[in-house]
Formats: sequence, structure tokens, C-alpha cells
Amino acid sequence: MGMKRRNPVHSTLLLLTALQLFAAALSLSQSDSNEGVDETASRTLREEQPQVHCSRERSRAAWKIIEEYLLPFVERETYQLSSRCRLHPNNDIFRDQEEHKIHIDINDWQCGYCKKVFRAEKFLDQHFDNRHYNLLNVSNGKCLADLCGALHCDFAMNSQSRKTKCNPAAVARNRHLCEDLADSCFPVNEGPSVARLHEFFLRQFCDAHSCSRGRKPFSRGGRKHTSVLYLATSILILMLLPIFYLIVYLYKREMRKGTQQLKRISKPGRKPKPS
Repeated sequence: MGMKRRNPVHSTLLLLTALQLFAAALSLSQSDSNEGVDETASRTLREEQPQVHCSRERSRAAWKIIEEYLLPFVERETYQLSSRCRLHPNNDIFRDQEEHKIHIDINDWQCGYCKKVFRAEKFLDQHFDNRHYNLLNVSNGKCLADLCGALHCDFAMNSQSRKTKCNPAAVARNRHLCEDLADSCFPVNEGPSVARLHEFFLRQFCDAHSCSRGRKPFSRGGRKHTSVLYLATSILILMLLPIFYLIVYLYKREMRKGTQQLKRISKPGRKPKPS
């Protein structure tokens, strides 16, 4: 028997299918190669970026303490902190990112750079670390969290038990750092107002670095906040005050009318005077 001749259409379809499979395999190979290059480039870029060994959470706590318990008194003396002072906002590598946080609602935080919204502040912090790492102020290499020992961050954050045993070496180290901050940020030879701030800083922050349980930080107080209860009470009083005066006015008017009616009733009952 002779060999059957193949259908040319069938052969053409087989050839096209083989070409398509080859093209798909080639494209997949190129894609994997490109992904490998992109991943390598991304890894290289991350490696080239300077590593920041600074706690964002503790830096935030330190800045809140400065803002709450120091800056109001500095502003009262109309004094400007020098950029050489480690308490200056320019020495906080996270300051620009922190100022680009928008607290929309209780559980909604928005990135001020790209306007993305997150359900919690910690997720926004992670977003900053992943997407806006290049906006960190790492030029001077200063970390505000390094000052937490002097500024009593643990006391403010309640991250340590207040009843822990006192460590004299740690207390002496933190007190020395605190006094260095007072000397560098408020040089006493720059005038009376700076000398007052120097003395204030020692009393407000440094005196509490002691194993004596009677001394607590922030003894001079902090920024005065308007209480929500105070505002609500004031608004309520302002709303009720006109009603109170209206009630008093109506009461007096009714009393006046009643007095006049009594006078009219008593006139016919009077006896005539004897002649």
C-alpha cells in the first residue's frame, strides 16, 4: 500500500501552533530575565540607601515632650532655638514626614505626599518607610530618640513601670546628657531670658534624674489645653443664660401685675375718713 499524503492545511496548523508555543516560551524567558534585572536593581537601590538606625516611635515621643513641656516657655521668652541645639526640629530626621501626616478621623490617616489613606498610624509609618524613604532628613545623622533618656520618654510613654528599681549609673548618664542639652541650647552668657530658660530646663527635666522618689519630671507644667468639658460647659451656659433672664423677666412682670390687681381690689373696701 502506498503512504497516505498529509493534509497541507493540517501541517500548516501544526507549524503555526509550534511557532506560537516557541514565541510564548521566548517571551516568558525574557519576562523572567527582566524581572530578575528589576529585582536586582531594586535590591541594589535599597542597599545604596543609607540605613537609618533610629526609632520613629521614640523620636515621636521625644518631640511631643519638647512640644508640650519646653516650646511654650521658649516662645514666652521669644527665643529661637539654634540649629546647633539637638532639640531643634531640623535635628529630627522624621520631622518632615511627621508633618505630612493628616489625621482625618479616629482610624483614618492620610499621607500628605501621595494622599493615600490608611486605617492606622502604624500603617502610615510603614508606608513612609517603604515609599517615601528618600524624604528622610538624614543629612546630619541626628536621631531625636537618642535624647529620650534626658527627656523622660519612658515616663511619658508609660513603657516602663514607675516602680522599677533605680539604676544610679543610668540616672547619672541621663542627668549628664540633660545638663549638656541645657548648656548647648540655652547658653547663659546670651542674656537674661536665655539664662532663665537654662534654669527652667534644669528644673523641668534634669532635677528628676535622681533616685529620690519625690522628684518627678515636668514639674513646671506644660502647654495649657482647653478642656472639652470646659468648652461644652461654656456653650451650655451661654445657651441657658438668655432663657434664665427670660424666666426672671416674666416672673417679675407677673408679680407686678398681681400687685396692681391687689391695689385695685383694696380701694373700694376703704372706710371714709371721719370729718
